[in-house]
Amino acid sequence: MAELSNAKVFGGIGAILMLAGAIIPNVGTILGIVGLVLVFIAVKSISKLTKDDEIFKNYLMHFIIGIIATVGLFIIMFIAFDTAGGFTWITSLETAEITGIESFWENFGTIIGGCAVALVVGWILSILAAIYLRRSYNKIAEHTKVDLFKTTGTVYFIGAITTIVVIGLLIIFIARIIEIIAYFSLPDKLPTETSKG
Repeated sequence: MAELSNAKVFGGIGAILMLAGAIIPNVGTILGIVGLVLVFIAVKSISKLTKDDEIFKNYLMHFIIGIIATVGLFIIMFIAFDTAGGFTWITSLETAEITGIESFWENFGTIIGGCAVALVVGWILSILAAIYLRRSYNKIAEHTKVDLFKTTGTVYFIGAITTIVVIGLLIIFIARIIEIIAYFSLPDKLPTETSKG
C-alpha cells in the first residue's frame, strides 16, 4: 500500500525539518512547524493504515502536553516577574545594595523561586509528554517491525528525564537523529501484508 511509503517520506522529511528547526536561527521556527505537520501526517497515516487509533492519540497527547509545558513555563515565569514588581523591579535593581545573602534573596528571591517552580513544572510535563511519545512510537514499532521507533521513544524519555541536568538536551538531539533514521527505515508495506500474500 502506497500510504506507508508516503508516511516514510513525510515522517523522514518532517523529522529532518524539526531537527533543523531546533538548530537554524530565524527560519528555524517555520522549518520546525512544517516538520511537525509532516510528522503528524505520517503518524496519522500509520495509525489509519494499522487501524490502531492509539498511535495517533498518544502522539497528539505528546504534542498537547508539550504545548502546555511551554505555555505553563512562560506563565509561571511571568507571574514571578510580575510579583517581583515587573519593570519597576528592574529599575529598583539599579539602586539596590546587595551586601550579603539576605539582601540578595530580598532582591532576587521571588524571581529565582518563580523560575525554579517553572522549570520543575516544565520538566515534569516534558517527562509526561515523552511517555506519550514513547507509547506512540512503541506501537509503530510493533506494527511495522522497525525497532528504531522503540529506541527513539526510549531515548526521548531518557532525554526528558535528564534535561534537569542539561545533558538531556544532547540526548534529545540524538533521539531526533534516530527518529529520522526510523522513519526512513519504514517498509513500503506492513509486514503482515507481505506475509499474507
